[in-house]
Amino acid sequence: MNERHEILKKARDRMIEDRDTHAKVLAAPFDRDKAERARLKFIEIQSLIDAIDRAMAAERAAF
Repeated sequence: MNERHEILKKARDRMIEDRDTHAKVLAAPFDRDKAERARLKFIEIQSLIDAIDRAMAAERAAF
């Protein structure tokens, strides 16, 4: 793997950890304020993970 792909993989792994933290809040007993913030952050982070996946696919296609 090239260096760029490895960096993207590390970033993706970190974002998955962050997403999991927000998923745990969503799975916990309902607290409206916490749930709203967690839901928005979850969606934001998932969008970022999707963008990283596309970047990783582009890196693989380049080789």
